[in-house]
Amino acid sequence: MQPQFHPPIPTARRIVPWRTLGMLAGGVLLAHALVLQTQPARFGLAPEPALQRAPAFITRSIAPPPAQISPPPALPAPPATAKPPPAAKPAQKPVIKQKVPAAQIKPTPPAIDSIAQSVLIDPPPMPPEPDSTAPAPGAPQPAAQTQGAGPDTAPASAASSAQAAAPPTSPPPPSQTPVTAMDLPASVLLDYQMTGSAKGLTYHAQGELAWENTGAGYNARVTAKAFLIGARTLSSTGQISAQGLAPSRFSDRSRSELAAHFEPTKGQISFSANTPPVPWVEGAQDRVSVILQLGGMLAGNPAGFPVGSTITVLTAGPRDADYWTFLVEREEVLGLPFGALATVKLSRQPRREYDQKVELWYAPSLVYLPVRNKITQANGDFVDQQLKQVSRP
Repeated sequence: MQPQFHPPIPTARRIVPWRTLGMLAGGVLLAHALVLQTQPARFGLAPEPALQRAPAFITRSIAPPPAQISPPPALPAPPATAKPPPAAKPAQKPVIKQKVPAAQIKPTPPAIDSIAQSVLIDPPPMPPEPDSTAPAPGAPQPAAQTQGAGPDTAPASAASSAQAAAPPTSPPPPSQTPVTAMDLPASVLLDYQMTGSAKGLTYHAQGELAWENTGAGYNARVTAKAFLIGARTLSSTGQISAQGLAPSRFSDRSRSELAAHFEPTKGQISFSANTPPVPWVEGAQDRVSVILQLGGMLAGNPAGFPVGSTITVLTAGPRDADYWTFLVEREEVLGLPFGALATVKLSRQPRREYDQKVELWYAPSLVYLPVRNKITQANGDFVDQQLKQVSRP
């Protein structure tokens, strides 16, 4: 049996009268009108009150204050605390050195290898340490100190600055030892047995001192000869006076020759090596004549030079001159190739790093002839000559 379809029964719709709808619409419009008239500031597009509005961003320029004619004195700046160096790299932190005013720095005089500067020069005094209580450089000074500096204090400050900037004066050179008596030997020829060391190698050679005394003048020659090394000759010529030897020319010859010329009339000693001349003084010697001059002074006045005394002589080489001071060290008996001899030892100690050490032994029994001499260089190389034979020319 098929179900039957029953269409829905339409219900009756309630129709609102037009009059009622018109009255409702009018009431709504009236209510809106009343609300808009009584409270207009609370609704719509009216602007908000000024207190609730966001302030506008306004820019302006500020003029700097006028410069003060007399600024108040500033307090001293607190001492700056040094920052500790980084723990990781302490070696890379630069060291800050305290600046010293330029007027207090004294330049160190240059080393001049001449007779005028032959003595040791004391190191210049260190600049004084700055006062820790003084304000830092560039800091404003207190008013009391600024106003107290007047015309009376200016000359003192200038004088102290000039004194601080002046270079230190070097001490005077040692004085030449005066000759009280002189006794020079007659002409003689001395042969030496020579032993030397150069760069760690020991060698043997023959040495000779040829001395010629003519009464008014002299000639002295020192020669050293070695196999595979060659020969070297040092010569000195000049006059003889009451003061002993007065050299006129000194020469040093090996492969070439260098010479020093003594010029008393010009008051100088000049050099063929084109080095600057040095002042001449009475009693100046060269490196050959000084050996015989010392022996003549000891022979002329033995009691005048006891052990511990010194003899200073201006001694010229082929390029320069310097004051050599010899110390009378001791009396000593030497065993030489010539034989045993009682001697008096003199030594010149080096005063500078590059100076030679010169040791001389004189025999009173041979009229204070040099029976041994030893020269030691700064690097340890030496030449030792010991008397082997004495002969007359």
